[in-house]
Amino acid sequence: MKQTIWLTTLLAAGAVLLSAANRPFKILMGEWPPATIEEFRAAVPEARIVVPASREEWLKEVVDADAIYGQVKPELLRAARKLRWVQATSAGVDHYLVPELRDSNIVLTNAKIIQGPNIADHAFALLLSLTRCLNVTIPLGERQAFRTAYKPIELNGRTAVVIGVGGIGQQIALRPHAFGMQVIGVDPKDIPYSPYLVKVVPPDRLDTVLPQADVVFVSAPLTRESTGMVGDRQFEIMKKGAYFIAVSRGRLYKTDALVKALDSRHLAGAGLDVTDPEPLPKGHPLWKFDNVVITPHLAGSSDKVHLRRAELVKENMKRFAAGEPLLNVVDKQKGY
Repeated sequence: MKQTIWLTTLLAAGAVLLSAANRPFKILMGEWPPATIEEFRAAVPEARIVVPASREEWLKEVVDADAIYGQVKPELLRAARKLRWVQATSAGVDHYLVPELRDSNIVLTNAKIIQGPNIADHAFALLLSLTRCLNVTIPLGERQAFRTAYKPIELNGRTAVVIGVGGIGQQIALRPHAFGMQVIGVDPKDIPYSPYLVKVVPPDRLDTVLPQADVVFVSAPLTRESTGMVGDRQFEIMKKGAYFIAVSRGRLYKTDALVKALDSRHLAGAGLDVTDPEPLPKGHPLWKFDNVVITPHLAGSSDKVHLRRAELVKENMKRFAAGEPLLNVVDKQKGY
């Protein structure tokens, strides 16, 4: 079954490349500064870049479009007649995989790897804000009311478990390693040997490594298999005093189970850039904990990520025009 799915993906990608080679193609784009659009046009003259200004314009232009950059709504896919390629803006593609795209021959590529440095920085910032008591001292400092009872901890010699060791997870793993921690990865793929991972186990062995973790980072994509993979059982078997950091999708962990683990003081704290629901509503139980740091899903943003994204899109446009293999092709059945 897996071989059939992979073969189908390869055949679809090949069809895209053959159909696009040696002829102009039309790509619909949004969300870019005008100067970047002009840069794309100069770099890929084979591309006819159209920037629709309204829903009606999108529906009109998509009819004969070869490619789309950005979110794809079912109504656009139903209106498209020639669409062969969709470039996602993010590493996660769960919100792209509507049936009209997932079950089609349209090739989907994502923006994995390029967000790794900034998301990893954010994940580690969430952790350090808790281990160095910044979550408490910064608010008190604003009121000029420091106290003396702080208990910061150091990370050297401790163990981190990184769930999802893709382009983002590998960048996350590098940071605790640099702080003197042992790092264990959890991933369904065979990860090549890395000097900053002591070992990698498959997801069905997650429960065997969680009891070793002083910190658990969640950076896996959201798929049918990964939804809710950290629940009551997983929080219960974590070390007492462990930290939980989530930066990919909020639905990978069960919110009620996390609240329970915090209420019982089993966890030392949590850093959350992603929640379920999102945004987290006023009055939600997670807001009451002073050992929980919540940020508004901003880990994916930085001053450099837009440049890396532009280079990725430009390179894939050149490859599409030349009939060459695209970068970051997603297995739509697996979801990553």
